[in-house]
Amino acid sequence: MEQGTNISLQTSPNIVHLKYTQMKETILMLAILCLGPDYTSAPGKGYTIANKIHLKGDEKWDFLHSDDAAGRLYVSHGSVVQVVDEAKGEVAGEISGLSGVHGIAIASAYNKGFISNGTDNSVTVFDTKTLKIVTKITGIGTKPDEIYFEPYSKKVFVFNGKSNNANVIDPKTNQVIATIALSGKPEISVSDEKGKIYVNIEDKSSIAVINSMTYKVEQVWSIAPGKEPTGIALDEKTHRLFSTCANKLMVIVDATNGHVLETLPIGEDPDGAAFDPELKRIYSANGDGTLTVIGEDGNGKLSVMENFPTQKEANTIALNKRTHHIYLSTADFDTTGSGKPKITPNSFVVLDIAPATK
Repeated sequence: MEQGTNISLQTSPNIVHLKYTQMKETILMLAILCLGPDYTSAPGKGYTIANKIHLKGDEKWDFLHSDDAAGRLYVSHGSVVQVVDEAKGEVAGEISGLSGVHGIAIASAYNKGFISNGTDNSVTVFDTKTLKIVTKITGIGTKPDEIYFEPYSKKVFVFNGKSNNANVIDPKTNQVIATIALSGKPEISVSDEKGKIYVNIEDKSSIAVINSMTYKVEQVWSIAPGKEPTGIALDEKTHRLFSTCANKLMVIVDATNGHVLETLPIGEDPDGAAFDPELKRIYSANGDGTLTVIGEDGNGKLSVMENFPTQKEANTIALNKRTHHIYLSTADFDTTGSGKPKITPNSFVVLDIAPATK
């Protein structure tokens, strides 16, 4: 062996150098092929938890809502809604005397907010300027969950998890004006702001399309292979819906015809989803302690950019589309002993996640 090596070096050292260079290039190419695309180095890396906003109380929580124009974050928290000044990261007020809060909707034109109370099947109306309660609306379906002010119809839609229907409230009069029967358990909804509302039907693994003016269900679309969808977001420009599902898939659906276009992997136990139209990013908040960030390139192709580490159970989300900050609420849990884990006292927090640069 040594003799053969000596002959090669003596007769053609340039050949040895060429072979060595080719070997390095081959190793590099094999490494690239094995590793695949590096999403962590794609534009968008660098999300940071800019602030942890600690809020008093040890009750359960559900939705958050960002009033982007006012810079206020409304946080559901058991029997209260805590109002946070987003710029300061401080509590600016509180709405109390509630009953198992799930969601908050803001109708800015009327200076009103609407809170769904899942425990006593009601909706609380409050003044957004003073945070004082205006009235309480009864006659709501069983276990009202998500609540949404739809800007096209200028009506408030309340989705009821146990009675499989939705109530429509006129924010001018604070009266229930319609009830919409649904095919199953409604979860989160989104509007195209042109008259259509898309709502996930969790137990049927489908999306119902509601006409926000006639209060009729126009279509119901299967989102197989997605199962038990919860969060939903919409890119109005590309007419794509993004539905986060319990089987760790984000299902992308054509909002014009219901066709499933593709699926992408997300974290475990997702709940909320959000779309940032300026940054062209879709977020899935996952209970496993991750935020899946999906980006869109110049050709409209979607890909997972990263799974940003957050905190366990942080699976409800609000996005301020002006500042691009993302908000997740969660708490620590005591997992020792038997039975269901209990919330650790004084651990409730809202994570303020600053976006990566565009």
